[in-house]
Amino acid sequence: QVQLVESGGGLVQAGGSLRLSCAASGRTFSSYPMGWFRQAPGKEREFVAAISESSGTTYYESSVQGRFTISRDNAKNTVYLQMNSLKPEDTAVYSCAARRYSGSPFRVDMYGYWGQGTQVTVSP
Repeated sequence: QVQLVESGGGLVQAGGSLRLSCAASGRTFSSYPMGWFRQAPGKEREFVAAISESSGTTYYESSVQGRFTISRDNAKNTVYLQMNSLKPEDTAVYSCAARRYSGSPFRVDMYGYWGQGTQVTVSP
């Protein structure tokens, strides 16, 4: 069992930056690939970024590639999402998740543990 708590969301102007954090409980954090997803009002939850257990592999959704960076610190049981050059279309609730099942890191149903989410709002 992994419990996840996100922080770092807020209101920022277009072009600005935010750093999201996701703190995990439990001693097995380092054994889970982790992901960030987002959900805008009226839209389905979508993949943003993912990272392997040892940080050796990362994945990004095409619209955030080059602007967002996912990282993790296994000693602190924390995964991060650095978001730069933010755009109004990045506005959403951002959630971190621990991947419980083997399979595509892009699929929501591969992740078994979710945080409550943190709101990111980007003004024009």
